[in-house]
Amino acid sequence: MAPQAWCQKERVKNKAWFVGILLTVFFRIVEVITDVIFWFIHTKKEKTILPPIENLLLLESASNLARKIRNQKVTSEEVVKVFIGRIQAINPIINCVVDNRFELALKEAQKVDQLIQSGQKDKETLELETPFLGVPFTIKDCFSVTGLRYTAGLVKRKDIIGQFDSDVVALMKKAGAIILAVTNVSELCMWWESNNKVYGRSRNPYDTNRIVGGSSGGEAALLASGGSPFGIGSDIGGSIRMPAFFNGIFGHKPTRGIVSNFEQQPVAEKVLQTFLVTGPMSRFCSDLMPMFRILASDNIAKLKLDEKVKVTKLRYFYMENFGKVPLLSRVHPDLKEAQMKVVRHIQQAYNIPVQKVEFSKFYHAMEIWFVKMSTGGNPSFAAELAMRQGEVSIGTELLKFCVGQSDYTLPGLAMGFLEKFSLDSTHPTSVKMMAMCDELRRELQELLGDDGVLFVPPHPTPALYHNQPLTKPLNAAYTAIFNVLGFPVTQVPLGLGSWGVPLGVQVVGNLHNDHLTLAVAAELERAFGGWVSPSTITC
Repeated sequence: MAPQAWCQKERVKNKAWFVGILLTVFFRIVEVITDVIFWFIHTKKEKTILPPIENLLLLESASNLARKIRNQKVTSEEVVKVFIGRIQAINPIINCVVDNRFELALKEAQKVDQLIQSGQKDKETLELETPFLGVPFTIKDCFSVTGLRYTAGLVKRKDIIGQFDSDVVALMKKAGAIILAVTNVSELCMWWESNNKVYGRSRNPYDTNRIVGGSSGGEAALLASGGSPFGIGSDIGGSIRMPAFFNGIFGHKPTRGIVSNFEQQPVAEKVLQTFLVTGPMSRFCSDLMPMFRILASDNIAKLKLDEKVKVTKLRYFYMENFGKVPLLSRVHPDLKEAQMKVVRHIQQAYNIPVQKVEFSKFYHAMEIWFVKMSTGGNPSFAAELAMRQGEVSIGTELLKFCVGQSDYTLPGLAMGFLEKFSLDSTHPTSVKMMAMCDELRRELQELLGDDGVLFVPPHPTPALYHNQPLTKPLNAAYTAIFNVLGFPVTQVPLGLGSWGVPLGVQVVGNLHNDHLTLAVAAELERAFGGWVSPSTITC
């Protein structure tokens, strides 16, 4: 390289380094100041405590409830009534259910009981044909459910009623489950706090001053509170895993292209259809696999779900963080320690080494995700806000927001504003990030093979205070990158931290190795106890 060219390259490198330092210092100062402000505001507010759990049925897994209903130890009607009662008790506090079909669900439960009592089918046939017969379930309000509101948190959709069931709802009904309600989301499911101008804000059951995450936040909060046995979420940047983490439950982001996304809003088109995944959520890991089998439907042949997994035969890796990214929060000490407990457990219980790994490309995780999303071929977010009938005027709506007159949330408008600066697919930076994504996928595939799993923090911090995500928007990097990579990831709860809210870890596997991440999640549930009730238990 000629001296002049070398000098020029060094000048560019030094300038980038200096800018990075300035950004880091600026963000840390802003982060400290805003953390203090939010702490001061919310420590003056009392937490609202959830009512106690007074019925043992609320503590059962969906799989156990299905077994008891088949064996006539309990009726479906009784189970449905108990969960309706729980929703009615907790929803005024955490605001997670936005529409319901309680009366229809009770009638369907009565029909289930009549079928079982008639003896037309034996227990084995019922289990084979309808494994979740008579068990209620819930789903986030971005999926179509016949007769229920179908808003995706958008004011323009507030009067839209589902005319038919989305594929995943139909599959669950075919398996005998009874749809009970739909749950709150962020506006058009594109922010990590579930708050919108249609139904308002959902609140964390462990601390009502804190977020539930998004966009499956209402679903996760309901499940964590014992308001539903199991549910369905969707995930394009962490929308299953972040809420599952913040609310201390299990959630599984499947391998790309396995579960149908049909009839959910906003519609993901072209390559975005591979980033968006639909998956199961539950307080109990034992529910994820049987539910995933149902949701996978005909694509189950692409997976290895019948393969018995011996956790002692797997290879284990862990990442502490994504590097010192200027605009990304540092991983909280509670989460570092929670992950190291997992590492020590694998090492000590099974005498298996757990290798620490680093991938420099994760430093660019959010850049990669933004580029892949913005060049994926979907209409602009401003068009989505307008229901694809033209585009919302972001500038006008921001002015209206300032005087409390906009029908849109600040995160939604901010996304519409920022996308105006997105790069097209031919821009050198876009080309670089897309190539980096492919390289990172290959590197991870080589590392994991068919017998490896990777432990990754689910987020830099436990659940923040309401609105605080606005000061840390890029913290979703820890989940978002795995959507564009396509890998399966299971979110696992690991007890409560010093803030009194849940901790956890992501378990990442290679493409189509969902069975490995689910098996390791089950092992961690056994070792660390899994879900912790946010309510006192008096039954």
